[in-house]
Order: sequence, then C-alpha cells, then structure tokens
Amino acid sequence: MYLCTMSKNIKKQTSILTKLGINKLNPMQEEAHLGIRSSNELVLLSPTGTGKTVAFLVPVILNLDLECSEIQVIIVVPTRELAIQIEQVAREMGTGHKINAVYGGRTGSRDRKDIKHRPAILIGTPGRIADHLRRKAFDTRKIHTLILDEFDKSLEVGFEQEMRDIISIIPKIQKKILTSATDGIEIPDFVGLREPIIVDYLDQKITKLKLKTV
Repeated sequence: MYLCTMSKNIKKQTSILTKLGINKLNPMQEEAHLGIRSSNELVLLSPTGTGKTVAFLVPVILNLDLECSEIQVIIVVPTRELAIQIEQVAREMGTGHKINAVYGGRTGSRDRKDIKHRPAILIGTPGRIADHLRRKAFDTRKIHTLILDEFDKSLEVGFEQEMRDIISIIPKIQKKILTSATDGIEIPDFVGLREPIIVDYLDQKITKLKLKTV
C-alpha cells in the first residue's frame, strides 16, 4: 500500500511540475519537500523569486484527502497580491482540487459563494481569514495544515492579533509551515513552534533564527 501510494504521488508530482513547465524541483524545493513530509513544523527561509510557493504547495497538495469535502489547508499571506499569485499557481497545477483566495477588496457575498462549496485549500490575508473564522463561516475540524507565507511581513503590517486568532480558533493543526525571505527573524511564541526543521537558503547562519516569547 505504501509503495503504491508513493508511486501515485511521484506520478502526480511529475504531472504538476509538467503543467508548470518545470523539469524538476530545485535544491531548496527538494529540501523543503522532504522537510514537510518528515516533520510537522518547518520554517523555510529563501529569497524572493526562488520558488517558495511551489516548495510548499506541491507536498501539501499531495497530502490532501480526496474524500474530504471540507477545507484542509489554510494559507495566510500579508497581501492580496500574494494571495492571488498563490491561487493562480495552485490552479495552474491542475490537480482537480478546489482552491480559493479571500482578501480585502472582495465582497462578502463573493467570499460566501466561494466558501459555500468548500475549497480544499483556502488562501487569504490575515484579516479576511480571521473574520471568516470568527463568524464560523466553515467547519475547521478538517483543517490539518497551516501555512504562514511571508509571515514576518504580516506581523510588520500589524496583523499579530489576527494571526493569534487564526491559530487559536483552528483546533487540530497538525502541520505548520512558515516562510520568509528575511534573515534574523523572530518567531512569536503564539505560533506554537517547538522543534521546527529549518530550511535556510539565505546563506546566513541558522542561529539567527530565534523563537520569541511574547
């Protein structure tokens, strides 16, 4: 069964990369993929434009439950531009999974329409995601993976409370993935990381990454 599943995942990954026009994952993406598969906590540090989106999307998509009709993955991003970008990349992968993005500037009715037929992956800005969670717009019990993409930027622009709420409201987060293009970042205690794998492609010492208690 394990070998069968692994073989299917390899074929699915090859199909995804082909649709994206990628021959193979780069070293950072390979290391991130391995880390995401082997650990429930991963921090990915890599410069902008190096393919972090593909690095976390591919293994996360391969781990989706095809039989589940609820949201399984939440991706939180600092800007609507990044939300739209990730949504586009995810859809270009052609996996058949429903994927939606929510962010400021969209009407509430449009959000509700998209969420009514549950996406497997929901992408959004901290304020919009937190608002939907507070309103109990969807069942959170099947959400197993939380990705905070460019999380340090979300903190910089004042979304700490929203990010706290998101993490506290979702009851069964099994996997947390954080990404940043910045070195020397501090991860707030409310994120709840204990022993994360750190994939660092910033050519800086890993010791500069600190867990901050607040």
